[in-house]
Amino acid sequence: MKYLVTGAAGFIGSHLTRALLHGESSVIGVDNFTDYYERKLKEANIKDLRDYSNFTLLDMDVAELSERELEGVGVVFHQAAQAGVRKSWGKSFDAYTHNNILATQKLLEVCRSIPLERFVYASSSSVYGEVAELPVSEKAYPQPVSPYGVSKLAGEHLGNLYYYNYDVPVVSLRYFTVYGPGQRPDMAFNIFIRSLLEDRPLYVFGNGEQTRDFTYIDDAVTANLAAADVTGVEGKIFNVGGGSQVTVNQIIAILEEITERKARVEFQPPQKGDPRHTFADTSSARHLLGFVPRVDLRYGLQRQVASLK
Repeated sequence: MKYLVTGAAGFIGSHLTRALLHGESSVIGVDNFTDYYERKLKEANIKDLRDYSNFTLLDMDVAELSERELEGVGVVFHQAAQAGVRKSWGKSFDAYTHNNILATQKLLEVCRSIPLERFVYASSSSVYGEVAELPVSEKAYPQPVSPYGVSKLAGEHLGNLYYYNYDVPVVSLRYFTVYGPGQRPDMAFNIFIRSLLEDRPLYVFGNGEQTRDFTYIDDAVTANLAAADVTGVEGKIFNVGGGSQVTVNQIIAILEEITERKARVEFQPPQKGDPRHTFADTSSARHLLGFVPRVDLRYGLQRQVASLK
């Protein structure tokens, strides 16, 4: 099988590419190295991948891909996106419309003409917004509360359009806060750990009692591989969560124990676009994909702390 992974130099994309290469598959990686964070960090993500003879990296915009680049590809993992809830407001939304909506539509249009076995789209729990009942299932009406969430939901809708009208075999995965070694530098765990290790103030937006469902990177990769391999799931959407609902304050306490450092927490006003609580109902992924999160939160945090040290 020949795979194409967009966003291959990013956090999830690089881990997914590594897993595919370890399985001796041929992988074409695509990344346009946006300036959302430093290029050198993305280059570090794929430093070891460049040594694989069965890996090709294309430094280009996903929106510019054509049938030539996708020749022989059987599965597309569309991980590329302009990330970040808090940065998606105002003029910055131009980047989100291009990288999350237009690029997805352009890629799906190319895939109309290719006999794909699967097109796996990386969506987000941000599509749900504030929900009344938790854990939230895929049947909940999506009402994103951030421009980023709107852009990811638009990508889902585009995938559904191309599945129902052109039989592009799209499966969408709604990630719930993925963490682990290589996590983006703007994400909370990365910031918290660095603040503890460097004895800097640790800023928390809100009172710290907001909750999240945290998913370890290896579990996110497993969900992608299952979505590509299991038959009969085309056109479906699945939650991908870690299986626990934890407050930010609890996370800080765990990190204090792991690092043996005391956090200097400073609480800040809540940020626009951040839902108060998230928690995934993953029963559909369990029944249809055989997906069960395996990595315990404490163990996953230990691995991330070790990588940053």
